[in-house]
Amino acid sequence: MTLPASLLIGLRYSKSRKANQFIAFINMFSIAGIALGLMALIITTSVMNGFESQLKQRILGLTPHFVVDTEQLPKSLNLSEFINKSSAFVEAEAVLQSANGLKPLYLQGIDANDDAHALISQNMRVGELSSLQPKGYNIVIGRALAVNLDVTLGDKVRVILAGTSVYTPMGRMPAQRKFTVVGIYDLASELDDKVALVNINDLARLQRKKTNEIRQTRLFLNDPFQFPQVRASLEQAKLEYYDWRERQGALFDAVKMEKNMMVVMLLLIIAVAAFNIVSALVMVVNEKQGDIAILRTQGMAQRNIMFVFMINGLLNGVKGAVIGVALGLLVTSQINPVMKFLNLPIVQFLPDGSLPIVIDAWQISSIVMLTLLLSFIASLYPAWRALKIEPANALRYE
Repeated sequence: MTLPASLLIGLRYSKSRKANQFIAFINMFSIAGIALGLMALIITTSVMNGFESQLKQRILGLTPHFVVDTEQLPKSLNLSEFINKSSAFVEAEAVLQSANGLKPLYLQGIDANDDAHALISQNMRVGELSSLQPKGYNIVIGRALAVNLDVTLGDKVRVILAGTSVYTPMGRMPAQRKFTVVGIYDLASELDDKVALVNINDLARLQRKKTNEIRQTRLFLNDPFQFPQVRASLEQAKLEYYDWRERQGALFDAVKMEKNMMVVMLLLIIAVAAFNIVSALVMVVNEKQGDIAILRTQGMAQRNIMFVFMINGLLNGVKGAVIGVALGLLVTSQINPVMKFLNLPIVQFLPDGSLPIVIDAWQISSIVMLTLLLSFIASLYPAWRALKIEPANALRYE
């Protein structure tokens, strides 16, 4: 297969020659800059994706994605593509008191036999979630809360409901009762000391109400970030609800903003490296004025002249992108083994002290395409300058 002449010439100009070592150095510098910037961007985005995934799992695994004020969703709602699981749910604000202190928290009434709470069951330090049976008045708390209140398995704690009161000989008092700690979970999240779990029927009795009067439906989405579609369907059905954005939206917005700012800063590094291509190609154009004039007099079209130097610039971008992707994936996949070998656990709050890594192929492909686009833009000006060379002036002293 015969390649176009402009492509062959562009590939030839991109090769280093002893006569133009400085141009070769500028080319190498731009390729190295693109590779290092792309490698840093892949590593950063993969780690940020990992932290975002951990937040989604550990915080949104405990925070309701949606709580709908109904015992059962209408069959007319077609949300099966978004909803992973649903379960009975009741929540109340309460205060948990032990002999060593007290702590305000959210008290969630659940059905322990429902597999919708598998994440908590998988992260139980001691005890079992299945111990939350009706009329047992048992409670499951987080490890951080157990440390703060200095309680352990089998200890008694007093649950005081803030929104429910009863009349006593001493006047109106908040509804309260002693519960037995039957389990301690550890999700390594900020909610470990803010959420406690009890049986839904026990919480209803503590509120002096029947379960069906206060029972709501908690929805677990396949992806919590799909909340706009579910929200629109619930509003169309005129159902009352609240979602995770009301409590945790600010946190995830901050994480997203930080992630986007890191991407922008690293893209600027890649842009600086990509535009080093401009200086290298301008010097190539000045050096090849005679060749350009000869090609013009031989009848090569102007667009083909531009294509020669655009190929030269794009090739630098391709080389930098290939090296950067290879290094980025290699470092990302080996960063945790290297940290463990050097005994540098930089993530203390996670159980194994490892960086969470999530490599997004679509994200990396988008970054590579943007890098090549920057290389293409950087090669436009030198290619345009090549068109401005007059053959007669260029060949006058040849």
